[in-house]
Amino acid sequence: MAYSELVKNFNKIRDYMREFYVYGFKSRDEFTKKSARSYDDERRRMESWLGDYMKFRQTSDGKNVFISIDSRVSRHNPLYKAWKAKSFTDGDITLHFILFDILSSPEIALTLSEITKEIDKYLCGFSEPKTFDESTVRKKLKEYVSEGLIVAEKQGMTVTYRRAEETELCDTDVLDFFSEVSPCGVIGSYLLDKTDDSNDYFAFKHHYITGAMDSEVMCLLFMAMREKRHITLESINRQRDRISENHVIPLRIMISVQSGRQYLMAYTPRFKRITSFRTDNIVSVKMDDICDRFDELREKLDGMMPHMWGVSIQSNSGQHMEHVEFTVKYADNEKHIHQRLEREKRCGTVEKIDNNTSRFSVDVFDASEMIPWIRTFICRITEYSFSNKEIEEQFGNDIKEMFKLYGIEGGDCE
Repeated sequence: MAYSELVKNFNKIRDYMREFYVYGFKSRDEFTKKSARSYDDERRRMESWLGDYMKFRQTSDGKNVFISIDSRVSRHNPLYKAWKAKSFTDGDITLHFILFDILSSPEIALTLSEITKEIDKYLCGFSEPKTFDESTVRKKLKEYVSEGLIVAEKQGMTVTYRRAEETELCDTDVLDFFSEVSPCGVIGSYLLDKTDDSNDYFAFKHHYITGAMDSEVMCLLFMAMREKRHITLESINRQRDRISENHVIPLRIMISVQSGRQYLMAYTPRFKRITSFRTDNIVSVKMDDICDRFDELREKLDGMMPHMWGVSIQSNSGQHMEHVEFTVKYADNEKHIHQRLEREKRCGTVEKIDNNTSRFSVDVFDASEMIPWIRTFICRITEYSFSNKEIEEQFGNDIKEMFKLYGIEGGDCE
């Protein structure tokens, strides 16, 4: 079979794109999930979309291919190109263009039988014409009605079909911004393709583009939440390379401001608790029945969020939260440190002790999630306290190790 750049199974290309972009270190011989031919086909497919971003490094173990994207140069997410390369059959593409030529304006309304006869007229001039029966045409029209491209109107016992009215696109700057920062931003990218405005006004210091690969999963999760449904998730454990199934109630999507990583917060009836799932580990989403408790459970999550630093919830009861407190001292020309505490705190309170001292305190479900942020103040911290003494001890040991690493004598932490 000849190689094609078009995609039939997006989950397959999603895995390869993650290997190349996120990890980017496996050579052809090391990639053992599929055959060598499959590896070569997927690599060529990605090169056809992302040729300007494909790099390789020659090592003793072989040639390692990876994707390298500089957000200072690339204003638009190039990974969206994968979504615009969906495969189709000859029949699909033929029927698509004929249907929209027949229904060329919203004023033309025809029945299924009339549309089928018009299609036959289009094709009769070919020596070996394709044929489409009414059943095939009906299914295609039903698909376009569900997508909002065609309108079906019932008049008595007869159903007529006409092209939907075209709507004006919103401001291109809005589309540009939405496509680069929002979940399912690929929708904005599709709409931008329909405009003639090529101006790029936005650049991003931290451009989190890998969420593009999870757009289909995210779209299904948003639909499930809007319809307040149970869902069945298939998610992969990458360490064990094992797929598990979970029946959950999706409540919210949370996105890390540090890494751009996306999480689903969902209630798991089997464990009777709210937990998080990384969207890049979700393989599939299947819609189930309506959840009568959706509003109750979302309200419960909303009540917990003032005590969540990230997505970890060690206790749903709210009775076993961990207290964290630390004091920072800064010079007269460093008053921005207090402002930074106020700006970056996700929960908790900041108290100004004097003109050069501030104290931050909070009660959270999992204090360990705060450690990376607290470390950024490490040279100014004068006191710290964790109710979880194991975390407190580990934090102190890390500082002592840093003192040793830099040869600081007499360094100690209280």
